[in-house]
Amino acid sequence: MYQIVFLVPEGLKNWSSITAISEILIWADDHWKSDGNKSILKVQVAGSDVPRQTDSLHEVSIKQIKKADLIIIPSLSKQYREILQKDQHLVTWLSNQYNKGAEIASVCTGAFLLAASGLVDGMPCATHWEAADELKKMFPKVTVTMDVLTKANGIYTNAGGYSFLNLALFLVEKYFGRGTAILCSKMFQIDIGRRSQRPFAIFHAQKQHGDPLVLKAQEFLEAEVTSKIQFDELCKNLAISRRNFDRRFVKATGSTPLEYVQKLRIELAKIDLEETNKSLSEVIWDCGYTDEKSFKELFKRLVGISPLNYKDQYYLKPTDHEVSKGKKGYFLNSRHRGRSGLDCNISVTDFITKTTM
Repeated sequence: MYQIVFLVPEGLKNWSSITAISEILIWADDHWKSDGNKSILKVQVAGSDVPRQTDSLHEVSIKQIKKADLIIIPSLSKQYREILQKDQHLVTWLSNQYNKGAEIASVCTGAFLLAASGLVDGMPCATHWEAADELKKMFPKVTVTMDVLTKANGIYTNAGGYSFLNLALFLVEKYFGRGTAILCSKMFQIDIGRRSQRPFAIFHAQKQHGDPLVLKAQEFLEAEVTSKIQFDELCKNLAISRRNFDRRFVKATGSTPLEYVQKLRIELAKIDLEETNKSLSEVIWDCGYTDEKSFKELFKRLVGISPLNYKDQYYLKPTDHEVSKGKKGYFLNSRHRGRSGLDCNISVTDFITKTTM
């Protein structure tokens, strides 16, 4: 029998990944037994003390776990900083269990607790796309990926949101086989084939870096995102060499200036694809590109799917009633479009002078 243990830090608020994964695993085990087999899973919850009471899970203290077969670190939501500060003993316990032969899986921001153990140094590690930059910053030895699931050396990491359902199917297949996993995907209506979370990611610029020169450059690039960017002219007006500018920009934002502009433009394209029925040529022109082939290649590299597949997934043609009322897509108000709110038809010199006054 395999002992599956959910590691629950004290005061954990988000139990959704624990509830859903355990329900699917228990369902698979019950189905396995219905075919005349013996139960092969023992699912438990473990923490420093006995955790909050649940309806169906056997709860213990980590002191009672001699050796688990698989430890699952659930999503920590935004509590990961607090938990890392006060629950370092859980990190030590994880390392000890892994050294005894236990496998480990992390869900969403549970990756922060896993990364703190050093067990994923130099290895691919998934987390929620919104937390990816923070994970890179806190644990630079970890190779942060946009995959939904990673597998290496008995360690499995999982992306954010409800992608823990994909982890659950992976574990069902691991313990019960592909046929049972497919059955679970049908019974729980989960897409079994998803590999990347890139189509769901929204680009958020890193601006909490404390470098005023880079911040000024970011503001300019966002304002002029659809124009032809002259980086040498920008550096000249910022009174910095191109080499030093590139170095400071990468250090502050995690991207080169060119990569930053590419991400901004692709985000604009995504908004057009989500909210308008423009042709692909119009979308490409709107976001500052002219070469369709290059745009498609860049879009697929950054988003994970083609522009047309993205449109099929997210664009919903408005009804006649919505059109008559002039309804706009919510991203027009909730997502920053670099060209809004700033004068986009000014020179680099004018921009730098204007924003310095």
